[in-house]
Amino acid sequence: MNSKTELAANFYMQVPKEYNCAQTVAKAFGRDDLLETLKSCGGGRAPNGLCGALHSALLLVPEGEQETVKQRFFEEVGEIHCKPIRKAGQTKCVDCVRTAAGLLEQYKL
Repeated sequence: MNSKTELAANFYMQVPKEYNCAQTVAKAFGRDDLLETLKSCGGGRAPNGLCGALHSALLLVPEGEQETVKQRFFEEVGEIHCKPIRKAGQTKCVDCVRTAAGLLEQYKL
């Protein structure tokens, strides 16, 4: 059985891509209710240039854990920004998706 981390990465690698970073993480964790929330905030494009995968993870974890998850995400992937403003050579989107899903798995979501 695939872990949700692998499931998220596999969803993201689909060609053509059905899901963006944020929607991919929500889908891997079986959170169809979150997909509507993501659509209402720009289809999962995170506010303030944050990674979409991180954005969806922050919507899934308990409010008191959000800062910890954010900090651990940045420790793993660095200060990442979404593709339109990301410099060439920075972390690939699939790595952000995998990292966010891995953090969520640790919360047993």
